[in-house]
Amino acid sequence: MASRNPFHVSNRKCRVILHARLRCSYTSPSTRRYWTQTSPRTHVADDEITRLASSRRPPLTLGDLLRHGRPPLDKEALLASANFTLSLLPARLASRIQALRNLPFIVVSNPHVSRIYHNYLHSLSTLLPYQQRQITNLEEEKQFAEVMADLVQTHTNTIPVLARGFLECRKYISPAEVTRFLDSHLRARIGTRLIAEQHLALHFASQPISDEDPNPPPERRESVPSNYIGVIDTALRPERIIRSCEDFVGEICELRYGVRPKLVIDGQPEASFAHVPVHIEYIITELLKNAFRATIESGNDREPIEVTIAAAPDVPGAHVREMSETGKDSSSEAGLRFSKSDGADDPIAHEAIKLSRPSSQSITIRLRDRGGGIPPEVLPHIWSYSFTTFSEDDLPGSENGNLDALNTISGAGGNGSSIAGLGYGLPLSRAYAEYFGGGIAVQSLWGWGTDVYLTLQGVGKI
Repeated sequence: MASRNPFHVSNRKCRVILHARLRCSYTSPSTRRYWTQTSPRTHVADDEITRLASSRRPPLTLGDLLRHGRPPLDKEALLASANFTLSLLPARLASRIQALRNLPFIVVSNPHVSRIYHNYLHSLSTLLPYQQRQITNLEEEKQFAEVMADLVQTHTNTIPVLARGFLECRKYISPAEVTRFLDSHLRARIGTRLIAEQHLALHFASQPISDEDPNPPPERRESVPSNYIGVIDTALRPERIIRSCEDFVGEICELRYGVRPKLVIDGQPEASFAHVPVHIEYIITELLKNAFRATIESGNDREPIEVTIAAAPDVPGAHVREMSETGKDSSSEAGLRFSKSDGADDPIAHEAIKLSRPSSQSITIRLRDRGGGIPPEVLPHIWSYSFTTFSEDDLPGSENGNLDALNTISGAGGNGSSIAGLGYGLPLSRAYAEYFGGGIAVQSLWGWGTDVYLTLQGVGKI
């Protein structure tokens, strides 16, 4: 049995505790004094933003995330991870600032969109003075980790805040423009958070070390789960995540509807591969929310939701990649809809992690429900950000909204609209699945039920 990673920042409870802990330490006088003495965080020159945004950014690779080795890291490797993280983030933040500036002025002037814009400006101005310097000791690395944690926390609610802003500006920007912007923004954001959280996970898994004692103690090496490298679980079993998400979504159903459907798992529940657990956790939660809700509201809550797990026997995802490139395949005529992002000539819109070599790991998960299927007039729009179908009163509060991909699990339970959401679940899930080369396909039998095929491309043998 693969052990859980107590230092994994994507774990539900650990993530909340981690952010609270780092938020507190970030505001300590010593940290503020160190960073503010050398970092004026009030302004970034326009030409500097333009330069960074237009600079060549090599694609993020699996090797980038794993290059520093298994934790706990010694001093040299931990400093290298911090400096590598610092070298990547400013350009990525600048590109997001530039993308926001390219929106219509009246949209950027909206207080919610403006808030996100200034969050990115603040984060960039915090990091920019250190882009040309090296983090040379563990005290600086600790302070940098605190700043990284604050950056992650600052951008936690980006999606629900943008959702409110775009909803209020729906007269001035078309749904197609919003979809294009959010597709590119989300993909870039996934990579940025992955870089920051990878270093944070390595940082916490490597403590305690100091400049005087730069090597982790032997007992520390024994206590760190061997299957984790930062946020990547090299022995991840989807069946365990499915059961965890089933409990979570089932509790919401019982609170809202008074019942919860039964879920049955078959196929190869023992299958495992290497992946980022929080990504799969988010996707599965969103898919189960759709299946549970449809099953209950159709009056078929006595019918079980069937989940089949199948591991690919050979080279993975060839069919998925073919459909992703063409946008269709022979099954499309029968109603099988494969997710394909818009964004045509925008390379950022299709940002995905690059594997150093083809992976032999691929797992497909089929979720089958008897929820009546998707109405034919709705089916063509399931990959759109459906903010225009909701009123402003239906939108979750920007502070506690449950749409954020890295905050949904811990924040959704207390929100009355946590089952229905705003229509962002499938597009967000698609972005996470495609980031590592996977995808989502939907086959609906109107009047009967829906099959969803989630293909997860493993990050490779590690």
